[in-house]
Amino acid sequence: MFYGAYVLAKKGPLAKVWLAAHWDKKLTKAHVFETDVSATVEDIISPKVRMALRTSGHLLLGVVRIYSRKQKYLIHDLGEACAKIRMAFRPGIVDLPSEGGVVNTDAITLPEIFHDFETAVADLGSVDSLR
Repeated sequence: MFYGAYVLAKKGPLAKVWLAAHWDKKLTKAHVFETDVSATVEDIISPKVRMALRTSGHLLLGVVRIYSRKQKYLIHDLGEACAKIRMAFRPGIVDLPSEGGVVNTDAITLPEIFHDFETAVADLGSVDSLR
């Protein structure tokens, strides 16, 4: 059998993938998010030691299961985010107090006196033109 001890080792680089391939129920959410799918596939495609085709097939099955789990977690998080956005922007429900709904116009209106336009403009005849 052509497989390295690093494949089956608990601390090896492909241990989580092997766990996903054979004991999918023992795979935790932390294991899923710690696994880098692209780096793992590169390790499977070009292994450090010779690996049997069956072993690499098992590892690829583990990669597919981890990727599937990542997608499920993403879809679940997106569904929660959409539900929260819908709840925040639901029509007809306003969280403003009923009393005191009128505000003084001075509090929300800008003054109409503009001091910036009353400053003197520099004499344009003194500026040298570019040639």
